[in-house]
Amino acid sequence: MDQRWAQDVLRCHLCETPSSSMYCDICHIYLCKACVGEHLSDESQDHKVVSLKKRGSTTKCPKHSSNISVLYCQQCDIPICTTCASSEEHHGHKFIELMENKREVIQKDLQELEKLIYPQYQEIASEIPIHFADLNKNSQELTTAINQHQDDLYSEIDTMTKTLKSYLAKMDSKHLAVLHKQEDEIKHTISEITQSIADLKKLLDTNDASLVAAYKSRNAKFRRLPPKLKVSLPRFIPRGFNKELFGSLTALSLIKEERCSIINSPVAGSSILDKPLIDAPRIIAKVKTEVKFLGSVACLSENDIWTCGEDNIMRLYNLQGELVQSIHSKSGKNPWDIAVTRTGDLVYTDDKDRSVNILKKKKIKTLIRTRDWIPRNVCSASSGDFLVVMTSDDEKQTKVVRYSDATEKQSIQFDDKGRPLYSPDCIKYISENRNLDICLSDYGGHAVVVVNQAGKFRFTYTGPPSTKKQSFDPLGIATDSQGLILIANINTSCIHVVDQDGQFLRYIKNCALQNPRGFSVDTSDNLFVVEYYSYQLKKIKYYI
Repeated sequence: MDQRWAQDVLRCHLCETPSSSMYCDICHIYLCKACVGEHLSDESQDHKVVSLKKRGSTTKCPKHSSNISVLYCQQCDIPICTTCASSEEHHGHKFIELMENKREVIQKDLQELEKLIYPQYQEIASEIPIHFADLNKNSQELTTAINQHQDDLYSEIDTMTKTLKSYLAKMDSKHLAVLHKQEDEIKHTISEITQSIADLKKLLDTNDASLVAAYKSRNAKFRRLPPKLKVSLPRFIPRGFNKELFGSLTALSLIKEERCSIINSPVAGSSILDKPLIDAPRIIAKVKTEVKFLGSVACLSENDIWTCGEDNIMRLYNLQGELVQSIHSKSGKNPWDIAVTRTGDLVYTDDKDRSVNILKKKKIKTLIRTRDWIPRNVCSASSGDFLVVMTSDDEKQTKVVRYSDATEKQSIQFDDKGRPLYSPDCIKYISENRNLDICLSDYGGHAVVVVNQAGKFRFTYTGPPSTKKQSFDPLGIATDSQGLILIANINTSCIHVVDQDGQFLRYIKNCALQNPRGFSVDTSDNLFVVEYYSYQLKKIKYYI
């Protein structure tokens, strides 16, 4: 490139000094350091003079191109200049500094990438070597099995060959004995015939009348020929080799299963709440139901709540205590648990007929029916999936299964070392947190077990460290918009409030709860609690 041409391009717009080091991002002109002050003195429009390295870094107002965007309108979601801020178009809107907004966005993106997305990809990448190892191990095991089967077949073929040969030898021996006997008998008879012929010839030549008179014919004996030996010799009839008799390999199945998407969620490790907790939580509504042994509750709205207990009816109440709707289970048996989907449909599990059902337009449809596992508690996930707690027929195993409609997408039962995550006890409640963690209150295990959306173990909560001597018997569990986990401890009839990383924050124990069971949180973060023996449903406010 011609150096003189390059210098001419970078000449100062005012004094034409070559090799200018400054640039006005608004006026799009080059300046030397000496002329910067003169250029800024022109107050007819905004100026933003920067070094050449930072050229193009200034954000112009989308409406006033000669002005610099220094503010960000939160309502309109656009950068604006000071002229826009004072206009009628943005009257009453909230503004923040543009750099502050951008830094907040960048900081949030950075945190999400570092704390959530990047670890997820690392975890996915760590699964690949496991697949390689599983492939190699499986191939070696199959090769060993095929070789062993080959050896077994060789051994069987060798045994069958020896058996057939032995049987053939026995048949040959028997046949030979018969032939030898017949041969001996015929040779003896031939010898007798030969002797008779010789004797008869002598009699014809003799004149001894006594010898001739004494002759007795033996031809009658010789006329009776020996029986003809009809032999059917054995034959070998080989059977065609059928490849299926040896065995076969099942086809390789490669299915790309959709992972749960990472939604915009808070980063683990932060207990900073967007809204503060109330010092003294309080009951803001009570509903006396007709449900005996209340076990489950699910919010349809802030005013309407589904309940179920020890009968086959699921009841919808409003906060005025009125029965809005009642639905009998399809099987006529008691439902085990209930949940409400994002679209407002009621879902319930029936442990008696092993089904998961949904109520749509007042009609019950069975979504899932299981064989060897019994569906217990259920929750509706943010993705639209269902998370169902399952116990085995013998109630010695527990797992959590994710369903998309009627399709099983995920099964969570063991940790990375192959140990069961959950106790075999069938009393468990389940909830999905806003960071997609799956939280399960394990009454039999005296713990709350939390795994991430991939089913990897995160932590176990067994109560605050200061109360380790007290029994922790968790039942109802719910999560709210701040990622807090609320847990009913049946032993003390109080509620533990824990952050999304398992750190104890506080108790709720001033609401005179009696045997709290099922939990549900509405869209305003009010907690609904059902009491097992009192027939009561209570609404608790715990945020300011």
